[in-house]
Amino acid sequence: MYRVYVVKDIVRIPPEKFREPLEKAALEVLKQRYENLIDPNLGMIVLVYDVKVSEEGYVVLGNGATYHETVFKMLTFVPVINEVVEGPITGIKSYGAFINLGPIDGLIHVSQVMDERVTYSDVMHALVGEQSKRFIKEGDIVRARITSVSLSSPRGARISLTMRQPYLGKLEWIEELRRRETK
Repeated sequence: MYRVYVVKDIVRIPPEKFREPLEKAALEVLKQRYENLIDPNLGMIVLVYDVKVSEEGYVVLGNGATYHETVFKMLTFVPVINEVVEGPITGIKSYGAFINLGPIDGLIHVSQVMDERVTYSDVMHALVGEQSKRFIKEGDIVRARITSVSLSSPRGARISLTMRQPYLGKLEWIEELRRRETK
């Protein structure tokens, strides 16, 4: 889930940025400070934008930079447990599949791909169901449900997902299920 926050902060403009317009310099500093940062309360900060800077700043003794009050917006990505998401498979390993959720990839463990035993095929570079012979490979679009989220690391996050429910899985499988139910 994406969220927008309005944030008030003080930005330090270093002397080498004094020749740039104030809002441009502040935006560059704020982007460098916040973008791609993972905060346990806000989520993953994807974008800083719409910066408004007070033209009146102050200088701290012994520091050549100016400090200005700013108000800006942040676009964040907050994965929510039980949220159903769709995305392409970006990688297949023997232990599971990686799904792109926008700014981050999540892991669908091999035990959570289908309601049957799944094995990794080196030949197909895919995860294959032993009974149904259904498979998922890189580039397939899937629907999954978020089962756990860990935002504990300051620069990394872990998202686990499952596809072991009706109407979850490869979109082709879901369409097949719908067709069977309408007959």
